[in-house]
Amino acid sequence: MFTPKIPPPDTAPTPGTTLVPPLTGLVHPPACTCHHTPTVPAPVPAAPPARPAVQLTPGSLLAAAAGGTAMVLIVGTVLVSMLLATAITAASVAVCAVILRSLLNHPNNR
Repeated sequence: MFTPKIPPPDTAPTPGTTLVPPLTGLVHPPACTCHHTPTVPAPVPAAPPARPAVQLTPGSLLAAAAGGTAMVLIVGTVLVSMLLATAITAASVAVCAVILRSLLNHPNNR
């Protein structure tokens, strides 16, 4: 049951033969029977001129540096303000927790 089943030697194909017979004697009809003359392909248009390379003048370089600095400052301000808001929220929650603990642990001190 678990042994491999190898075909007998008389039915197995030999390495030099193929199972598919070659196609011989097939003649395909032409794709078009209208007998028109072939057209000449249109000339290929010339390639557009290459774009000039970007040239940085001192003014544009200064503007790019100023823009980059402004972006860094804006992103830094936003991140610091988010961190500050988180710190203030954490501090207020801690103060509320201390007050609630004080009120709940000593009810007869009022």
